[in-house]
Amino acid sequence: MVRKTELGCERKHSGHGLKLASERSGWISIIGWVSTCTIVSGLGLSPKIAQAQELDPASPDEEEITITGVKEELPQATPTYRVDQTEINKQGANSVAESLRGLPGFAINDVGFGADIHTGTYYRGASINQSVFLLNGRSITTNVNTYHGNIDLNSLPVESIDRIEVSSGSSATLYGSEAFGGVVNIFTKPGSQTPKFNGLVQLGAYGQENYRGSYTGSFGDVDYALGYEQFQSTSDYPVPRGAANRGPDGNLFNGDSATSSYYGRFAWAIDPRNTLTLDGTKITSRKGLLYFGFPLQRDRLNHDAFNTGLNWRSQLAAGSVLNASVGFNKDYFHTFGPTANVFFRQGRLSSSSLNFRLDHDWQLTRSAQLRWGLDAKTAYLTSETTSNNPAVNQFNEVVETSRFTPALFALGTLQLTPTLRTELGLRQNFSGDFGSSLNPSVGLNWLPNRTIGLRGSWVSVRRLPGLDQQFAYDTVHNWFPNENLQPESGSSWTAGIDFKPSPQWAGQVTYFGSALSDRIAIQATPRNGRTISQWQNIGKVNTHGLELALQYQLSPQWKTFLNYTYTDARIGSGVEKGLQLAQVPFSVGQFGIGYEHQGWQINLYANYFSGARRAIFVNPGESPRDFSPSWLNVDLSARIPITRRLGLLLYLENLGGRTYEKVNRLYQPGTTIRIGLNSEF
Repeated sequence: MVRKTELGCERKHSGHGLKLASERSGWISIIGWVSTCTIVSGLGLSPKIAQAQELDPASPDEEEITITGVKEELPQATPTYRVDQTEINKQGANSVAESLRGLPGFAINDVGFGADIHTGTYYRGASINQSVFLLNGRSITTNVNTYHGNIDLNSLPVESIDRIEVSSGSSATLYGSEAFGGVVNIFTKPGSQTPKFNGLVQLGAYGQENYRGSYTGSFGDVDYALGYEQFQSTSDYPVPRGAANRGPDGNLFNGDSATSSYYGRFAWAIDPRNTLTLDGTKITSRKGLLYFGFPLQRDRLNHDAFNTGLNWRSQLAAGSVLNASVGFNKDYFHTFGPTANVFFRQGRLSSSSLNFRLDHDWQLTRSAQLRWGLDAKTAYLTSETTSNNPAVNQFNEVVETSRFTPALFALGTLQLTPTLRTELGLRQNFSGDFGSSLNPSVGLNWLPNRTIGLRGSWVSVRRLPGLDQQFAYDTVHNWFPNENLQPESGSSWTAGIDFKPSPQWAGQVTYFGSALSDRIAIQATPRNGRTISQWQNIGKVNTHGLELALQYQLSPQWKTFLNYTYTDARIGSGVEKGLQLAQVPFSVGQFGIGYEHQGWQINLYANYFSGARRAIFVNPGESPRDFSPSWLNVDLSARIPITRRLGLLLYLENLGGRTYEKVNRLYQPGTTIRIGLNSEF
């Protein structure tokens, strides 16, 4: 149901990890080996990789193995990439966007100074709306596309994060068929039996200030974690002529940002089989927007988010675990500013969702496992647009609408032989507006020997149009909704090799592809004798790419890694047929080398970006088919121990000192410095 209200024109301002221990069998050996193939971003060699050589998939007489953590949340027919709190700290990351940037498959165009929400996060060529984002296994995806796109990763702080895991393939069966790219699961810090305090104070160039604190402990059978983070930056650095939002003084204008967050988690061990967990996160973000920059963009974005969830985990029997959760998520986007410095406009989008999930993981036999359950999500949207521009104030309105989307899912895993495993999944989605859809998935793992694993996956995907795309006018961009939109649909697939020839090094090579029909985008559309910009199903996109992830342990103190992603995401129909998707680079890469010993740390990171098609908001004389220049950035981070529990932090970014174009006329400053203190007590 949709309700619209016209507005008057006079308004001017307005953890526990699941443990699977069973009899000694080829099943456990195989799953243990596959679990070890998780690649960890950055300089920390995964303990799981280090254990891989100890598992011989051909031997049915291995010692009993206990599998924790990853096995509960993620299937393994596709690569699983993970970055944990230790690596986040080494990178000096201040947001989820910065944390994900170093993972294979990701092209995150704009992080750090002056990061603008418009510029895009892409995983395997899929937009942020075509991936699923979870917090502790609960959806935080709103499917909103304006003000400004589902989720603002640059506003998600890192103090509360324990780890981030990225998967694809059969994960769409478990968490949503809109996972064209993948599933990003953010896990927050658990409590601890021993009280622990972590703190950080950090200051840097161009007004950077970062304050973090977290405390974990327990009382009786309840453990808890509490955290707070505050970050702000003015980002008023010099930018060259032609840059977006270059002010009269030659500095970036309106690029400031400020974010604060609160986090809490309480877990009650009712008895050895049952645990009840309650967690909540509150985020407040205030920032300027830069992307248009003609002549100076003065728009502001206020973003407030809240997520809370209650989870009950029960071990019903050996090899049978039930998880039931209920969650509430709310996002409020408020964009406001002048139109051509004459008129005033603003848009408010309040989206919320109530989620329920029942998930049963059942070890049927030593060679067969079934994970099945149901998801039910009710999404609500209230959109309010106002403008005193006579040309558009007739579209001032309030829209209230909602959507209920239940789903049933089942993912079966069968050990065909001691070295061959298959996954078969089905997800049945229901929608009153668009009917039901059955989305299957299949995955395969084959381990020909103890050092090499082969894998592949295929999944059917479907994403419903955003409620705002169907019903809400966008007064900031002058985009019109379209109630006749159809879902995007298609399929995604992967094929790859995992290898670990020695205890010192490991790697993964993955080919990925997707075929998408009925892509939803803005298109010039005739209406009442004039041309408007409206959401339309405009055509096809075919994507092919390659991911490479390597790690090498040079010595107990020295580690190195190399990630590379090639993405060919071509528009398959329409006037832009044959062109690469806007803002999706062909190549991105990361290299790092690090030293760690007795509290001393030094890490060198290099990031390569091949450039991306500018597409819109170009300077006079430029073409929307032009690509921004490629760039290579090198950063240095270090920790110097002062005492056993206190360290001095140093971050030097952009050691080359070149002011390069990050994406579409948005620039990185020259060499900058941050310095801080961190403590653990």
